[in-house]
Amino acid sequence: MKTTDVIVIGGGLAGFMAAAVAANRQQKVTLLTYGSGSLPLMSGTIDILNAKAPDAAIKNLPAHHPYQKIGLKNIDSAIKFFCDIAAQANLPYVGRLSAQIPVVTAVGTLKYSCLVPESMDASNLINKKKIFVVGIKGLKDFYPSMIADNLKKYFPDKIFDVAQIDLKLLGGRDITCMDAAQILTDNEQTLANELKALNATDNDAIIIPPILGVMGNFSRSVITTQLRADIFETTCLPPSPPGVRLQRAFIKYLQKSGVKIFENSKVVRGVVEDKKVTGVVVENAVREKIFRARKVILATGGFYSGGITMRDFDNPMEPIFDIPVFFPTGAENWSNQQLFSDKPQGFSMTGIFTNDNLNPADENGKILYENLHVVGANLGGCDKIFERSAGGIAISSAYKAATI
Repeated sequence: MKTTDVIVIGGGLAGFMAAAVAANRQQKVTLLTYGSGSLPLMSGTIDILNAKAPDAAIKNLPAHHPYQKIGLKNIDSAIKFFCDIAAQANLPYVGRLSAQIPVVTAVGTLKYSCLVPESMDASNLINKKKIFVVGIKGLKDFYPSMIADNLKKYFPDKIFDVAQIDLKLLGGRDITCMDAAQILTDNEQTLANELKALNATDNDAIIIPPILGVMGNFSRSVITTQLRADIFETTCLPPSPPGVRLQRAFIKYLQKSGVKIFENSKVVRGVVEDKKVTGVVVENAVREKIFRARKVILATGGFYSGGITMRDFDNPMEPIFDIPVFFPTGAENWSNQQLFSDKPQGFSMTGIFTNDNLNPADENGKILYENLHVVGANLGGCDKIFERSAGGIAISSAYKAATI
């Protein structure tokens, strides 16, 4: 088989981003995915860091933190590139590295994030007099009364009105947000008519579950042009329509850019010669196949996606290239006594350490492979969930790895 410029292993946010950046640089890219990837599980927002000014807070992180190796310049460039991909799919994102934007969650709290789909940007709620929280008959896991009650804590001066509408979806059986979003794609008028009946004015806001289609901003555009009030989508339990919209935006970009995507391709090991990875071995039902490349980007994720495994305690492993994985040793450092605590969890900091070029290193700092770059959740040294940096590390490490 011909040698490609870049092989990316992994079909999550980091893998898609790395493949997109490399393709944009006129490189021949092969993307190997196994499973559906992480994007349908995401809220659609991209968290950079849980701080009022993430760019300033990043400067104070410890030297081993992935952000310090990526650098602010690459983080900023990654944000701009990401937003451009989304915009090309008519999925506009808002935000910047220096501030955070509020989003209404599925339970009525406010979550703050750096990059937010335009449909979820709740910044203007503070300027509204009346807020309608609209539920859908038969929709699971969306409770408008609870959302309204919790939002009153943030906006005690607002008038709240809870409404329930019937879209007559799927014959009356219980549905998910994903079901509703798929059905409403190209059938938005039913929802538009129900929302118009609220008689909401320019001074009002309408909060709905994330059901405005699964293809970019098209469904939202159809509905908002018929209403005077602003509409805000909340987050939801997975599968998440905003996450699916983002996944489809990336796939559209990759296909247009000529990236060769091989689905259901389980990479089982690397082909190595003199500290360089010359290819990877993919296992299928019939036989093994070797894909050759000049550079490989590893974006298989952490514990949750099988990018790091651990059959024996105190012995985590990276299963493809057998790269050393670092973590806090000792059971007492593995986790906090309380699951929901005010400090990072030891197990969540598990991952691969790298040099500034994101090449994997051993415990002595020796570089293992000169042309292998580690990105996203594979990277160790921080609790990405606790500090809310997973999305930011994914896109920025992928951007840097693809531009080296």
